[in-house]
Amino acid sequence: MPTNTLYQENFSHVTPAWSRIFNFVADRAEGSYIYTDDGRKLLDFTSGIGVTNTGHCHPKVVEAIREQAGLFLHAQANIVIHKPMLQLIEELRKIVPPSIDSFFFANSGAEALENAVKIAKMATGRQNVIVFSGSFHGRTAGTMVLTTSKTIYRSGFAPLPAGVFVSPFPYAFRLDMSEEQASAYALEQLEYLLASQTAPKETAAILIESVLGEGGYVVPPASFMKGLREICGKHGIMLIFDEVQSGFGRTGKWFALEHFGVVPDIITSAKGLASGMPLSGVFSRTDIMKKLDVGSIGGTYGGNAVACAAGVATIKAMREEKMLENAAERGVQLMTGLRKLQEEYPQIGDVRGLGLMLGTEFIVDNSPTKAKPMVKEIIHCAEEKGMLLLSCGTYDNTIRWIPPLNVTPEQINDGLQIFGEALKEVLK
Repeated sequence: MPTNTLYQENFSHVTPAWSRIFNFVADRAEGSYIYTDDGRKLLDFTSGIGVTNTGHCHPKVVEAIREQAGLFLHAQANIVIHKPMLQLIEELRKIVPPSIDSFFFANSGAEALENAVKIAKMATGRQNVIVFSGSFHGRTAGTMVLTTSKTIYRSGFAPLPAGVFVSPFPYAFRLDMSEEQASAYALEQLEYLLASQTAPKETAAILIESVLGEGGYVVPPASFMKGLREICGKHGIMLIFDEVQSGFGRTGKWFALEHFGVVPDIITSAKGLASGMPLSGVFSRTDIMKKLDVGSIGGTYGGNAVACAAGVATIKAMREEKMLENAAERGVQLMTGLRKLQEEYPQIGDVRGLGLMLGTEFIVDNSPTKAKPMVKEIIHCAEEKGMLLLSCGTYDNTIRWIPPLNVTPEQINDGLQIFGEALKEVLK
């Protein structure tokens, strides 16, 4: 069946609840590019929303998948411990903080977050969780209450689970403050929350994205993260860092937490962990994991053999090819180019981020809501010119930049050129 016929006859049967940004049909992908069935070559600066950190179909990852698929596809962890899982743990132990020495695997970021919260509750014997404004931790029944970036993720599903409290994120640009002012304000509000709504003795965890993702690609000040660690240590609260999007080299470090000099009690990971294979993890300390009842966390496909093999190959490829170093260097190149465009276009209110996790926030008449249609038009214009971008933020007024970590200097320049042409066309 020709692809166009396939598309026409079957697209209408895809659930309309699945949002769709572009209308092309992908034929194949390689490195930083997606090739469509009608012969187009698109520079992919979305990486499957921060998933294909090693680029599309990295040869070493593909080979690991093929080899493992010929050995066995699945072995449930309660029954069979397989080599790829043990090899993945070995590789993870080399890159996580030394105190993190116990590993649980699942399939998706939301599943990892649900289990992280369960672990924190069991370890502390407490029931409440604090999250931050703009957060995104999933859309399942258990995680949508943790998500505050958009109402669409939770509207219509009430009543939501109880025991989740929201504290302000130190979003300096939106608060119109310096980073240190925003940090002091957010820490003050967190202390107020602990005094007014959820007492420390009933608070199991404080959960935060190491870099705010869906909420706008906002980097918290290091002083704020250190303040969280101090508060959690003082009250015996578990500190959970959500590294689902910011982990695995995305910010130029294995985990974004390395930028802050802070070690949490629990780390969640997914997306870039296995270069596109469904795999997520909850990483913690053995003394915390030992407080769980045997069988209280688990899942049929958690730690799938093929996915674990892809995870091992991902870490090795990133290390051998110095992708973290490249992410840091290309991030500076991209940030520099975006800030030059900001000088030319005052609609770009802020350019921020770490490594290859950058955001350009647009403002029209001091309003983020008015910028949403313009951002949407810029993204579609860029796609027509050969590059894929995504928006984020509560008002969808921020364009996020998440190219593969092995993107080349030439590809960054191509992306900046396309973006500049799109800006000129839309904002003329």
